[in-house]
Amino acid sequence: MHTMPALPEVLDLIVVGAGHAGCEAASASARLGLATLLVTSNLDRIGHMSCNPAIGGLAKGHMVREIDALGGRMAQWADAAGIQFRQLNQSKGPAVRSTRAQIDRAAYMRVVQAELFAQPNLWIVQDMATDVLAEGGRAAGLRTRAGQTFRSRAVLLTTGTFLAGLMHIGLTHFPGGRLGDAPALGLSDSLRSHGFELGRLKTGTPPRLLKSSIDFSAMTPQHGDTPPTPFSFMSDGVPLPQADCHLTYTNAATHAAIRSGFDRSPLFSGVIQGTGARYCPSVEDKIARFPDKERHQIFIEPEGLDSPEVYPNGISTSLPLDIQKLLLTTITGLERAIIARPGYAIEYDFAPPTQLLPTLESKPLPGLFLAGQINGTSGYEEAAAQGLWAALNVYCALTGRPPFLPRRDQAYMAVLVDDLVTRGTMEPYRMFTSRAEYRLLLREGNADARLTPMGRELGLVDDARQARFAGKAKRLAELLAAFEAVRIRPDAPTRDILARIGATAPGKAISLAALLRQHQLTIESLVPFLPGIANEDPEVLREAETQIRYESYLTREAERVSHSRNLEDTPLPPDMAYALVSGLTREAVEKLTKTRPATLGQAGRISGITPAAVCCLEIALRKRARQDAQAQSTRDY
Repeated sequence: MHTMPALPEVLDLIVVGAGHAGCEAASASARLGLATLLVTSNLDRIGHMSCNPAIGGLAKGHMVREIDALGGRMAQWADAAGIQFRQLNQSKGPAVRSTRAQIDRAAYMRVVQAELFAQPNLWIVQDMATDVLAEGGRAAGLRTRAGQTFRSRAVLLTTGTFLAGLMHIGLTHFPGGRLGDAPALGLSDSLRSHGFELGRLKTGTPPRLLKSSIDFSAMTPQHGDTPPTPFSFMSDGVPLPQADCHLTYTNAATHAAIRSGFDRSPLFSGVIQGTGARYCPSVEDKIARFPDKERHQIFIEPEGLDSPEVYPNGISTSLPLDIQKLLLTTITGLERAIIARPGYAIEYDFAPPTQLLPTLESKPLPGLFLAGQINGTSGYEEAAAQGLWAALNVYCALTGRPPFLPRRDQAYMAVLVDDLVTRGTMEPYRMFTSRAEYRLLLREGNADARLTPMGRELGLVDDARQARFAGKAKRLAELLAAFEAVRIRPDAPTRDILARIGATAPGKAISLAALLRQHQLTIESLVPFLPGIANEDPEVLREAETQIRYESYLTREAERVSHSRNLEDTPLPPDMAYALVSGLTREAVEKLTKTRPATLGQAGRISGITPAAVCCLEIALRKRARQDAQAQSTRDY
């Protein structure tokens, strides 16, 4: 164990909040050598999963693998605490296949806390941030409720749902950041004093139920994959025993019970002012919005191997407690379920993210970065991705490096950040594969190829990860070359093999790669022609199969990226006077002036900015370049 020196008088980075964004950011910052302070309101809750005990899912699993590829930690923490792993969308194309894992909540916190408390360059204190300090127009530190003052070169807020958090159970409401934890009071006023606009969002959770009160025999078991496929490129397996989930449904009686509480619902009575998540609504919202739907799924998810509680995913609610109890009595398997913790909604402050630069540094107060739900997102994975993104950009800024800004064709996390800072959001943002226009290039299996070189250049990818990455890349290249080099001819022995594996015999000699493009074949079925693949890493085989089978699609996607690259590589000056650009509408001027896009590509993604407006900007840039050249020529003369 390392001996922690005294806290520096001036830190490099202060991270506020120890949820998924804060933990990822603090870990990365400290491992990159920055003197980092993590401030949290409760040391015991570091790494706590406030909502469902799961990591990953559609598009979210992609981001977990991207975090891992860069040298981040969420994937390895999830693998260490995972108790069920499933590959979703296996019957669909490779772009939308995603990993999801049920997590032992207590084990996850133990893993995260053990690592962070042992991390050199990282100090952790329990206190509540109340004020962001500024000097010379820049963030310069933090003041806390206990009266402590910490100085730093940068500050990162990852406050989750704690900013002026207000909890609702029926018409009863009380302050809280989550059940059992106090809200962050004062910090919202501090942000407003620095020129930030704040909004209000809402999220919620279902009641937690005692496992011993549930009749699992009346439900449909859901098994994980065997063997489980871990998240991390560095994991060779998972250490914990695996567990089942169970599936049940709401019904007409459930819906009637829920409707009986509408008059006391804070959601429908106007008590809740914040905007809720469109894609993860409460059960009462689902019943109101889809009155003709006869039933809704409920996944009973274990909170842990030894936990007495389960999480009924699908019945998030802020209805009164008596209605929560009533609706459970109508659901198969939950008729005698005992509520250990009530479901609730929580409202909290957030900062509309168009106030941020693409680095996640704030525009109103340079040196202050924001990540996670404070930016309007929902989900652990979106938060962790932002935390890592912000930490890497703090490191780049403090060490004089170019900013860390992958493009939309390079990472889902880049799609996430670009959507936030360019388009903004007024409701909790959730990542979907459909948000990525280049999703065939952004597969889980090639996250390391896309991002590990970036992580290595920054110093976050260690030698062990780099060696494993290089080894995989070498084997993949050799395998792809072999599939192109080995050719089969439609002679009698070959036809016999093709018949056994269910392949159609070609009319002429073809490569193994061409044969693999027959939709009914898998790469493993071609072992008779290339015996060496029988012992190859399944992950290498999957990636080779994808690249071979979808070669023409991948080529077209890459061409689309190339065509759009010119716009992405054309910077817009930060001082551009949009009101003076000929041809722009008043709406375009207002939106461009507010957002201050960094490039022409980013400008084109702002809602309401038409292709014609982008053309006007291009003409203005060329005119400005000519004027600058003439001015330089005059000075030289």
